[in-house]
Amino acid sequence: MVRTTRVPAAQPRSAARARSVARVLLTVLLVGLIGLTAGGCGKEGSPPGKGPAADRLPHYEIAQGFRLPDSPTWNRAKKRGYFVVGVKEDQPYLGQRDPATGVYSGFDIEIARMMSASLGLDPQKIRFRTIASANRETALQNGQIDYYVGTYTINDNRKKLVGFAGPYYMAGQSLLVRRDENDIHGPEDLAGRRVCSAAGSTPYQRIKSEYPKAVLVAYDTYSVCVDNLLTYQVDAVTTDDAILIGYAAKAPDELKVVGRPFSKEPYGIGVPRDDNALRFAMDDALEAREKNGDWKRAYEATLGLSGVPAPQPPPIDRYPAS
Repeated sequence: MVRTTRVPAAQPRSAARARSVARVLLTVLLVGLIGLTAGGCGKEGSPPGKGPAADRLPHYEIAQGFRLPDSPTWNRAKKRGYFVVGVKEDQPYLGQRDPATGVYSGFDIEIARMMSASLGLDPQKIRFRTIASANRETALQNGQIDYYVGTYTINDNRKKLVGFAGPYYMAGQSLLVRRDENDIHGPEDLAGRRVCSAAGSTPYQRIKSEYPKAVLVAYDTYSVCVDNLLTYQVDAVTTDDAILIGYAAKAPDELKVVGRPFSKEPYGIGVPRDDNALRFAMDDALEAREKNGDWKRAYEATLGLSGVPAPQPPPIDRYPAS
């Protein structure tokens, strides 16, 4: 039977363990390892303190003379001179906002910029707007944003509410452990181990149903899970691998992602449901940016900082207009 528990502060087992705990806590302070959401699955956290180096990000050539008259979304953006894009602000190396400068950065941010350039509008003029996971569909339906890029998993239920271009990345549930952990290589090794995830999230439910011998620990945010991992109060944190890769990139000497993903989470670009012209144009743009190397360069400048090499982009799902 799965036990959901809130673990009390662990006592160091030895002087060496105490020194290790002190060291990792110092690492947390130094790298600003704070809040994170669960992408399409979890809860919100707080913005991290830093992002990818701006001088290493790709430059995207703007399509000249581009026209998309059948897209009401594009027409509005063209008239105002820029796209309004919904994103996350608290996912390291995916979508994060520097609290000091207000600048957004990460792989999802680069995907948003690629799309703007391919659709003929200057990506530097994008107005990014932080939209919580629960409000994504409403923001697209009400015209608050033109499109959404933020670890947005494509599924059939969401297709009833919005449209999706892509996918541009295939994520999957995985495990984050401490660098000194040598006994956890995948979910089959979780029996009797303390595993942390966001309460009520899809990753939490998957562990509960498919790996019932694990001891589940639930918190509202992944930042608390990671803090507990670093202080030896839990043995692993689980959510989408793309999100965990971002955490590992923040503290590579302390954390690592292990094993292969054990689910499929295709990340897509959310667009208004009836704007098929925009969706199809973005499908074309993604395919072109993958072929010319922009996709890989964007990955290497963001998520690739974790040391995980760029994967093969997933095939575009050009599903028919409804």
